[in-house]
Amino acid sequence: MIHPSYVELMKVVNDNVEIGEEPVVNSRYSIVCATAKRARQIIDGAERLVPYSASEKPLSIAVDELYQGKLKILTEEEAREMEEQEQERAEAQEQTTEDSAEEPEEM
Repeated sequence: MIHPSYVELMKVVNDNVEIGEEPVVNSRYSIVCATAKRARQIIDGAERLVPYSASEKPLSIAVDELYQGKLKILTEEEAREMEEQEQERAEAQEQTTEDSAEEPEEM
């Protein structure tokens, strides 16, 4: 038997969902997609969020991160909001860089 099970993972992911709200994850497919995406990030060199041994595979690490609550699956709305915030931060940083480059030279 695989531990944690899909049912346990779904409970952890949907833990903060209030009664009447749409659950963040409502299928095994969603769990599989999220953990596979995180495993690819780990393979590409992303920092691991939980202690691990050298023999653990990236997918096992991703499942542990999800089960321990270190990894959060975002709803589509949350993902859009986060993307907008990141875009605003990037634009503000770009504006700051442009302003500092336009400072007048001393004579």
